[in-house]
Amino acid sequence: MAALTKKEVAEHLGVSPAAVGQYESGVTRPRPDLIPRLAEVLSVPMAFFLPGRPHGKLDGSMAHFRSLRSTRAYQRAKAVAFVEQVWELTYALEKRVQLPAVDLPGFAGGEMHSDLPRDPAGAARALRAHWGLGTGPIGHLVRRMEAHGIVVAFPRHDPDAVTVDAFSTSSLPRPIVVLTPNRFDDIYRHRFTAAHELGHLVLHGDTAAGDTQQEREADAFAAEFLTPRDSILPQLPLRADLRRLAELRRTWGVSVDSLLYRCRETGLLSDSAAGRAYQRLAALRDQPGFTNEPVSGYPGEQPVLLARAFELAGRESGLSAATLAQELAWPIARVRELIGLPDRRPSLKLVP
Repeated sequence: MAALTKKEVAEHLGVSPAAVGQYESGVTRPRPDLIPRLAEVLSVPMAFFLPGRPHGKLDGSMAHFRSLRSTRAYQRAKAVAFVEQVWELTYALEKRVQLPAVDLPGFAGGEMHSDLPRDPAGAARALRAHWGLGTGPIGHLVRRMEAHGIVVAFPRHDPDAVTVDAFSTSSLPRPIVVLTPNRFDDIYRHRFTAAHELGHLVLHGDTAAGDTQQEREADAFAAEFLTPRDSILPQLPLRADLRRLAELRRTWGVSVDSLLYRCRETGLLSDSAAGRAYQRLAALRDQPGFTNEPVSGYPGEQPVLLARAFELAGRESGLSAATLAQELAWPIARVRELIGLPDRRPSLKLVP
C-alpha cells in the first residue's frame, strides 16, 4: 500500500533488499528493534505485524484489471493490497452487522461455479432474470450490486487508482468490485465499468485474469446487461442521429459512444458510417447532452454498504473508527478512508 520498493524499505531499515524480501515471504523475521522503524516507514501501527489480526490474502492472478496495458506491476500489487484491506474491513463489520447475502449464481465462499450461460450476452440476460430486473433500463446499478451482497469500494484519494482503473475478484469470502474515479469523471463510463466488473465476476470467477479476450467478453456482458439487444434495438435510430442517441443516453444510463457501438454491432450502421459518427461526436463533447456528467451527482451509483454497516454498528454497539483501527491494526485515517467517513478534524499548521 505504501508503494515502496524493497530497496527503499531496506535503505530506511539499514538492511539489504534481500532481507526485506525474506521478511515478506516469512523466511526470516525482522529483529525486534527494526519493528518500530518498519512501522514508521510503512505508516502502520506496530501491531500490524503481530499475528491474530484479520488478514485477507489474495492471489494477484485472480484479480481482474480493466486497464491491463497501462497498469504497472507495483500499481497492481497496491490494488491487490487495497482489495485485501476492503475484505478485512468487511469481515470486521460483518461480525457486528448482518450484510446482504451474496446473490450471485454459483458463488460459494470465494469460489465460482456458475451455471449461467458461458456466452456474455446469455449470462447478462440470465443474471437480469435472476435479479428480477426486467428488460428495461437499470437504475442505481451500484446500489443494486450491493443489495445482492457484492462489496463495492470507491477509493477517492489515490493517484494510482486512476491508472489502475477498475478491478474485481470473487476469490475472497465476498465478491469485491473496486470502481476507481475515471479520468473523465463521467457517470456513464462509471456505470459501464461497474457492469463490466460484474461480468468478470459472473464469467471469469473461476479463471486466472490477464486475458484480453476476457476483457472483450466483460464488455459484451456489460452492453447486454445495461442495454438488452431486444429492448434497445427498436429504439436505436436507423442512421447516425446523435441527438437521438443523446436522449437514449439519459434513458438507459449509457454513453453515446456505447450506443453508437450498439448501432454498429446490430448492423444499423456500417463501419464507415460509425467512424464518421464518432468523428462528429468528438466535436460535440462540450455541447449540452454530450458533456461528461460527474459521478458525484448520482448518489445511487456510489457505494454505501460499508458506511451504512458502520453507522448501524455504531448505533447498536457503540462501534467507533478508533475501535476498528485498533482491531485491524490500521491507522485510523485508513479506516475512515475505506468507510468513506469525512475527516472533520481541523487542519493544523505550524506558524513560524
